[in-house]
Amino acid sequence: MLDNNLTIYNSLSRNKETFVPSHPGHVGMYVCGPTVYGDGHLGHARPAITFDVLYRYLNHLGYKVRYVRNITDVGHLEHDADEGEDKIAKKARLEQLEPMEVVQLYLNRYRKAMERLNVLPPSIEPHASGHIIEQIEYIKKLLDSGYAYESQGSVYFDVPKYNRDYNYGKLSGRNVDELLSATRDLDGQNEKHSPADFALWKKASPEHIMRWPSPWSDGFPGWHLECSVMGEKYLGETFDIHGGGMDLKFPHHECEIAQSVARHGHDAVRYWMHNNMITINGQKMGKSLGNFITLDEFFTGSHPLLEQAYSPMTIRFFILQAHYRGTVDFSNEALQASEKALQRLIEGYKRLQTLKPSDQSTVDIKELERKCYEALDDDLNTPVLIAHLFEACGIVNRINDGHDKATASDIEELKSLFDTFLIDILGIKPEEGGDEDSLTPYKNAVDLLLSIRAEAKAKKDWATSDLIRDKMAEIGFKVKDTKDGVEWSIDSKS
Repeated sequence: MLDNNLTIYNSLSRNKETFVPSHPGHVGMYVCGPTVYGDGHLGHARPAITFDVLYRYLNHLGYKVRYVRNITDVGHLEHDADEGEDKIAKKARLEQLEPMEVVQLYLNRYRKAMERLNVLPPSIEPHASGHIIEQIEYIKKLLDSGYAYESQGSVYFDVPKYNRDYNYGKLSGRNVDELLSATRDLDGQNEKHSPADFALWKKASPEHIMRWPSPWSDGFPGWHLECSVMGEKYLGETFDIHGGGMDLKFPHHECEIAQSVARHGHDAVRYWMHNNMITINGQKMGKSLGNFITLDEFFTGSHPLLEQAYSPMTIRFFILQAHYRGTVDFSNEALQASEKALQRLIEGYKRLQTLKPSDQSTVDIKELERKCYEALDDDLNTPVLIAHLFEACGIVNRINDGHDKATASDIEELKSLFDTFLIDILGIKPEEGGDEDSLTPYKNAVDLLLSIRAEAKAKKDWATSDLIRDKMAEIGFKVKDTKDGVEWSIDSKS
């Protein structure tokens, strides 16, 4: 079912473009994965979920997708301002661990969180530390091309020279003059020809734990290099999609483009995709602001800013209710609204399984299915898709209440619609919205109460019937009378 209607917003052209892969039926997709130096937070969840939906949809359309998501574990990214020491090395020193023990600790946490969020694993998950040889060879090619130079054991990319021949800044819209005041380097500026130049290889200081031998010095590769190298290794000189957070446009992705063009004379990536940021009550997330909330804290409700725990599926649904290119602002009120909305969808999905068919039909499921595909084909418009799923829920409820009629074929089409779009593509697992296992311990007692209530209703003892329903609601059980009997569930807010 290969699809030619899918459009995606290309950050490079700043336009929506019809997606056409470079190799028919095959898609190469590279997404910047985690930098493993800290606990995963809500911001880490958004790109993972965004590109998980794209991965799922491309597979659903019939493409064979090679999805590469890298692990940055070299320890060169984040430094303590006072000590100039990278965070992996610092934690390793303080806790007397090997740096790769620290990496593995954080990586295990990240993967566990992704599994709980129902994010599918990528096809390949390469580590930067496992591709040092390839990065050294890549630097040699850049030196040969004349766009890099060695200085005091380090190697830098010559941005002004590249900019004279090509256009540095075409992704982010920045120019080299702006960079002269904005560019940050790992150490001082004295080694570089220009403040805008960025490191391809850094000579390690004596106390730097993570280091490798190279023709220039014992040191470590620059951050931007790893993605260019691993993208080319696993997807080729040119591949289809490169994704990541909007904060990576500059400098990371801008530098990736420069490296690839300097080496090969052409762009490596055909479609650049960026998800937007998550804020907390209108502010950017940060430890200094006290609003840095890890995923585990969301799942347990243990952070002071959280009024309750939020399930992984509530977090996933909350993120997908906004378009991936729009901002998402977290608040307890917003997450609680998402929790209730998700519960309504799950209840509709479960009610669908018990619908009884009619000989006649008053519903049009095929048109609704067409609108669902149309939403995803429009640059992965998950909010519109979710709105259509609520339309489907409304149809289910009207059929259940006798206001609409559906044939057996209609009901099967409804089931297929929910299975395809809610579960397979959006990746929502119904059990997280209130699974059957959670009801099992109460089933016998609830069934007994409901049977007593049914007897009271049969005797037209409405006072007793209402009393049982109201008392059950007080202790956290929702009871709903339908034309086919009684439905009950546990109120997640109780």
